Amino acid sequence: MLIYATSPADEVKAIQRELGVARAGELVERALGLIARGLFDRGVRRLVVAGGETSGAVVQALGVQALRIGAQIDPGVPATLGQVQGEPLALALKSGNFGSRDFFAKALRQLAGEQP
Repeated sequence: MLIYATSPADEVKAIQRELGVARAGELVERALGLIARGLFDRGVRRLVVAGGETSGAVVQALGVQALRIGAQIDPGVPATLGQVQGEPLALALKSGNFGSRDFFAKALRQLAGEQP
């Protein structure tokens, strides 16, 4: 399953003018964090998250307090293992321009092997 947020550039700019750039971004990040929490509550134990601010929002929404760094997926992006309410969670948190074109597929395969 892939969940993402996007709109045509003119729509994004209109929303940013109305709400402000920071507030518009916060709303999207909060929504994605809540979606991640809902997925975890329904049994999902592997997540690949793109975007630095989005990664932070997801980790915060899940209540992850520590991550164990695992093997590198791509330069600058490791697989990680965390816990949420005592349950294991495999995460790949990718920010900025890190990762190759096939990053998401590689990350999902690697996280499948990282889960306890």
